[in-house]
Amino acid sequence: MKDDEQQPVEERGITRRQALGLGAAAAGAVAAGSLINSQAAKAAGIPVPPTTNSTLGQTKLHGPPVNAQGYRHIVNGAGEPSLARNDLIADAVRNTSAGRSALLAFTQFTDMHLIDAQSPARVEFLDRLDDPDLGVPGLTILPFQSSYRPWEMLSLQISEAMARRVRQFTGGAPVTNRPLDFTITTGDNADNTQYNEVRWHIDLMDGGKTVRPDSGNLNKWEGVGGPDDHDIAYWHPNGTPLFSKPDNYLAKRGYPTAPGLLNLARHPFTSTGVGTDWYSVFGNHDGLVQGTVPSLGVLSAIATGNLKVTGLPLGIDLVPLLTALAGGSSAALVTLLTLGPAKLVTADKNRRMLTKKQLVTEHFTTTGTPVGHGYTAANVATNTAYYSFNRGPFACISLDTCNPFGYSDGSIDGPQRDWLTAQLQANSSRYLDANGNWVNGTGTDKLILIFSHHTIATMENKLGVDRVNGTEVRDLLLRFPNVIAWVNGHTHHNEVLPHARAATAAAGGGFWEINTAAHIDWPSQARIIEVVDNGDPTLSIFGTIIDDIAPNAWTPGVLGTPVGLASLARELAVNDPQRDAETATRDGKRGTLADRNVELVVKKPF
Repeated sequence: MKDDEQQPVEERGITRRQALGLGAAAAGAVAAGSLINSQAAKAAGIPVPPTTNSTLGQTKLHGPPVNAQGYRHIVNGAGEPSLARNDLIADAVRNTSAGRSALLAFTQFTDMHLIDAQSPARVEFLDRLDDPDLGVPGLTILPFQSSYRPWEMLSLQISEAMARRVRQFTGGAPVTNRPLDFTITTGDNADNTQYNEVRWHIDLMDGGKTVRPDSGNLNKWEGVGGPDDHDIAYWHPNGTPLFSKPDNYLAKRGYPTAPGLLNLARHPFTSTGVGTDWYSVFGNHDGLVQGTVPSLGVLSAIATGNLKVTGLPLGIDLVPLLTALAGGSSAALVTLLTLGPAKLVTADKNRRMLTKKQLVTEHFTTTGTPVGHGYTAANVATNTAYYSFNRGPFACISLDTCNPFGYSDGSIDGPQRDWLTAQLQANSSRYLDANGNWVNGTGTDKLILIFSHHTIATMENKLGVDRVNGTEVRDLLLRFPNVIAWVNGHTHHNEVLPHARAATAAAGGGFWEINTAAHIDWPSQARIIEVVDNGDPTLSIFGTIIDDIAPNAWTPGVLGTPVGLASLARELAVNDPQRDAETATRDGKRGTLADRNVELVVKKPF
């Protein structure tokens, strides 16, 4: 189906009508504007075939503790129908009996964090600062929780399992049954801006490539947690090394052993690919070492060298050093990566750090489409990573919110703001000026989708000069009614927020911010987003959470497959001692019901 075709829902068959709640009976069921998919269809007496491909049909939850340390397995939960959110259309007139048309369907991957777990440029030893059993007094509040994950050697298998799930939808998205138009990865695709991590990302998304999650010596494991490592701060999947004591994950968290895992995790496999066009968004881990500090030549030399630091330096006041690192200091990172206890590893030139220009250029070496995956020759020439592309009635704008001066949170620069303004004007026939007055422009109207890595709230990093924060970008977007959604990542949790335009005689309405959980952390999810013309003065944006294809349970017998390894990774992740806790209303990074499967209603801008 061509990008610009608006295929009526009625022409897609009964399954689609059921999903959207159409037909005479279903129209009555949704007349109040509540739930649109299977729940409404069931209420209208329409049979709905069971599906477990998305969380509309089945969710994944943690079960009860299975040992004294509180370790839990993954269990199946009930499906969650799309929750209609009308926050932005209080004064709109709905006509839910009208025919609906699916305009666009795409998948959002985010925070894949493809990790070279054996790299000398990693700082696994900082994670213990947030461990109540090992932390240094006075330092437990510093943001180093993502420095080490016991399952991080399985990051490629997690994303492979998610790609296989997406393949189940290439024939039709879960709500509208429209074929997927594209997939977009909203940043932190690589974990440490290394060449091998970037290549893994491209090859995983393209499909049909032999991917080897290994570096250094291809005949043995050279990271932490192996038989030569006696540090109890790291999980030892093969069991406790000789003459050592059990590590904290085994002794205090109830983690299992998985003999042979460190070898199985490094086995090559053939990537499946997402089976659609795919686009790449630039995140802080794609542009900064550890997602925090600018990549200096010495850091690339450390990454490609043969000395891997595995512990905190001794005899140094850590407070100023780590405070500087948290603020984006490259010098602090160099100190940490050279002065602590270390082990010899095999040097590997494929661990070299990439500049922004080099990373963008790498996306042109691909078998997937489009070549460059959004990035253009102009990006290469100007050393930028923001771009736009059109899909039928949509203008899609991808921002580069990584601050090159350092620190994990983001912002954009003045030239990018000016470029964004020009893009918005080119796709809007009218918009509001800074004083809230309508301006008639010369642009051609398109519905506008914004993509970035950072959220609005995490774009407060003004290090450097001429930086523009998230609030300023939000206010700019609110001047253009054609903007209907901003899709992003970075926080590793599901959250959906309305951003309302001032309810004046001239305006009203607004856009939705759709933030989706990471692949690398529990709940390890992605989201399929579908835009529907409701046949009345509104549009609906359906956001449906999907889990990867890995089964709940793993056994030693399945650990030789990417999907089996992804299953173990998800179970370890749900038992992360630093995982976001559940509250009465929020299930950690899974968010609330209003953050997961949603129907987000907006006014039609034209």
